[in-house]
Amino acid sequence: MASTRPPLLKQHATLPPPQGPVVFVILDGVGVGARDEYDAVAAANIPTLEKLQATGLHRQLRAHGVSVGLPSDGDMGNSEVGHNILGAGRIFDQGAKSVDKAVESGTMWEGTWREMVSHLDADGGRLHLLGLLSDGNVHSHMAHLFALLDQARREGIPSVYVHVLLDGRDVPDRTAEQYVAQLEERLAAIRDDTGYDYRIASGGGRMVTTMDRYEADWRIVERGWQAHVLGSAEPFASAEAAITASRAATPGISDQQLPPFTVCDADGTPIGTIEDNDAVVFFNFRGDRAVEICQAFTAGDNFSGFERKRVPDVFFAGMMLYDGDLNIPENFLVTPEVVSNTISEYLAGTSLHQFACAETQKYGHVTYFWNGNRSAKFDPQTEEYLEIPSDQVSFDERPWMKSAETTDALIAALKEDRYRFIRANYAGGDMVGHTGSFRAAVIALESIDLALARLVPEVQARNGCLVITADHGNADDMVERAKDGAPLFDDGGMPRWRTSHSLNPVPLTIIDFSGREYALRTDLPKAGLANVAATIIELLGFAAPDEYEPSLLAL
Repeated sequence: MASTRPPLLKQHATLPPPQGPVVFVILDGVGVGARDEYDAVAAANIPTLEKLQATGLHRQLRAHGVSVGLPSDGDMGNSEVGHNILGAGRIFDQGAKSVDKAVESGTMWEGTWREMVSHLDADGGRLHLLGLLSDGNVHSHMAHLFALLDQARREGIPSVYVHVLLDGRDVPDRTAEQYVAQLEERLAAIRDDTGYDYRIASGGGRMVTTMDRYEADWRIVERGWQAHVLGSAEPFASAEAAITASRAATPGISDQQLPPFTVCDADGTPIGTIEDNDAVVFFNFRGDRAVEICQAFTAGDNFSGFERKRVPDVFFAGMMLYDGDLNIPENFLVTPEVVSNTISEYLAGTSLHQFACAETQKYGHVTYFWNGNRSAKFDPQTEEYLEIPSDQVSFDERPWMKSAETTDALIAALKEDRYRFIRANYAGGDMVGHTGSFRAAVIALESIDLALARLVPEVQARNGCLVITADHGNADDMVERAKDGAPLFDDGGMPRWRTSHSLNPVPLTIIDFSGREYALRTDLPKAGLANVAATIIELLGFAAPDEYEPSLLAL
């Protein structure tokens, strides 16, 4: 999304710039937990981080709910929302709230939806709804799916097939059957009332089917293509039968790892393959795990992600515009809010040199999401981005991930002595936390601490300023809990390990090696991620824009 260049930042009236760079480190998924035996952050041996928190300026920030633009304080923060708000410096409606408003106002059923209905009426095609079957409100919400089903019914669309991706990550694990049952009840009611053919046609766990991101593993999307489009995944009579069989074959399997399946009738024929003249709506509102499946449907002959074998000619739409610079997808139901005047845009307008790096799993977060849903640089002459390829294995197998390589890149950037602002993301707390492996999460955090031990002296040697925070919690709470906070256990007495984000606050630590003196404000008890951008701008020696949430510095 292009935007006009913001005015130049003015020098701060009292705080001079540091002698060296400001280095901003995001410890993805590292919140402030209960410090009990299920808090991997508390269990980890992290002397570097603990020393920094003890000696630097330190406080907590809100990273979930309305503080980051989500509908309610019961909504967990996530990496996309967190980086959006960190980069934007103010709170704005995020994907879920935008969709909620579009459904409530009826604008959802204008524009693209009308084009899609006209396409189906003219060509006699069927409607396919594909997305994450969840009420986690991170990638999707099944209320939006139900709204699509109800509108399709009102419009008289006679054939609708739902392709379900199973969660267990943003909601409690091993609950897929419950979500499928709710959907089946809704579909059965429509069938009974109208005689229409509304059924579940395919599905699979989100981490092995369809929802890859940043081209980390196209095989995930390929499996989805085989299940949803070709109907060649393992056949079952129903989604419930597929889940039951997978549970029996692999006891304890996480919902997110359930293998892909295709629903077939009695003679083995898939009931809802995607064919020419059909329409497909991908109903997730979050963009990172939506882009690749969009490309598979809409890219021409130059598509190289995997061999598609058959490419149906369909009307394809996303719930939202997932990538504004690449225009993915061309058709979408809800127009996202334009986020202009992000911190990087202001710094680019001031001709300040910036460096951003992360491994593949979080690269888009320190670039696209940080920049207000914009892939392109604001000023290629002053901005440098570096992506470090992630491992293509389950992250509990290599929980150190790319913490060492990320640190190598940061140190190399520091040694160039030309970047005033450097930002990076360490992915381990989040990606390993999502596996539900407590031991692996501890290793991930200890690996990050080792990385910080290498980074800190390099920042100190250049009289720089180090700022450390997180985008949301995850590894800080690794067990499912009752409403009173008590941990939950399975029938065998083992902890029910948590694979989703937490509602916990996140830490903020500032260590200034340039000799400047200031404190943190005490009059902002509900400060959140939105306050970080103004804080960074002041640490760089500039006055923060009036439109931003206030800085946390007391000067």
